[in-house]
Amino acid sequence: MSVLIRNGYVVYGENLDVVRADVLIEGNRIVEVKRGISESAEVVIDATGRVVSPGFINLHTHSPMGLFRGLADDLPLMDWLQNHIWPREAKLTREYTKVGAYLGALEMIKTGTTAFLDMYFFMDAVAEAVLDSGLRGYLSYGMIDLGDPEKTEKEIKEALRTMEFIERLNSERVHFVFGPHAPYTCSIALLREVRKLANEHGKMITIHVSETMAELGKIQERYGKSPVVLLDDIGFLGSDVIIAHGVWLDSRDIQILARHGVTVAHNPGSNMKLASGVMPLQRLLNAGINVGLGTDGSASNNNLDMLEEMKLAALLHKVHNLDPTVADAKIVFEMATINGAKALRLNAGVIKPGYLADVAIIDFNQPHLRPINNVISHIVYSANGNDVETTIVDGKILMLDREVLTLNEEKILDEAEKTIEKLA
Repeated sequence: MSVLIRNGYVVYGENLDVVRADVLIEGNRIVEVKRGISESAEVVIDATGRVVSPGFINLHTHSPMGLFRGLADDLPLMDWLQNHIWPREAKLTREYTKVGAYLGALEMIKTGTTAFLDMYFFMDAVAEAVLDSGLRGYLSYGMIDLGDPEKTEKEIKEALRTMEFIERLNSERVHFVFGPHAPYTCSIALLREVRKLANEHGKMITIHVSETMAELGKIQERYGKSPVVLLDDIGFLGSDVIIAHGVWLDSRDIQILARHGVTVAHNPGSNMKLASGVMPLQRLLNAGINVGLGTDGSASNNNLDMLEEMKLAALLHKVHNLDPTVADAKIVFEMATINGAKALRLNAGVIKPGYLADVAIIDFNQPHLRPINNVISHIVYSANGNDVETTIVDGKILMLDREVLTLNEEKILDEAEKTIEKLA
């Protein structure tokens, strides 16, 4: 299919230059960006007064957790997990999880996310939902063994089963990622085996690391070192690893992450809501570490809106550092687009010929986005997910003029309500 987006403000190239231009998509690629494209296309979108942006990449979430949105708020992480979330998750079935996955996919499409890195359970069901939605999903089964050798074997088997299921789908949009939950919930044996399997199968790894002081204390007490040093000592880290959070990192940790080319997925909304702390963003960037942006799950955020997450990231680090120049709009926009794509080894995150056609069109014909003095600033500081009008992934239109074309929105919302009633 060919799509021609006419007369928009285009966020062009790696430098994020804003130009008035048309964008021509053929198949799943952007093939031309310039004024007055004369070629005909099967679909023509009038983007007058709108911004054509790279689609947003959510580098850390638990998409089915939208089912638990609002059920356990205003609690510290371990209380939230152990007393509220884990008991509810124990009741989840494949069917319930799939309903949550559809709800998450719908929310992401409607807020301009085009690719996401997920960690949860029943990931074969999540994969089916992603396939139907048209999104790009990088999916990891969250492995937790708590030091039990029998559980270790079981978790590895489930991860490999999930990998085989996803590979049988044979989709360029749905990918498997190894996902040990965290150093405090996984044994050294499990972490070593994940590293070995990732090497054998050429897969990436994602893992929660140094999210809270309590986690830091547990690892220090158990191993006498920080989580990052522990992972380094067992040979776990590499450029194929994406760690989520990275809030409590010291200088040695940062040096180790930089040396291995590890990506850090920043989750400011979740970190603030759970009072986990403030990730040392500027120090990570100064060390040359690739930092992406994630929402975390909808039970700890409480949404999957990457536009809102950009604003939270920018404001959090300014006030924390008492410096308004920290986390400027361009840096945060890069975290939500090109940095996420780099982490996932995805040829996207940029609007430029040759890149994958993963695009969000944002309606600037609204009071809170006028006058159009600075497009990137407006996206980061003024816009929200409801301003996204059209979402395109892999050259396919998933949402046009706020109407989702790939999923039945009314049915998904209804099933989510029925599911949470059953779980309650």
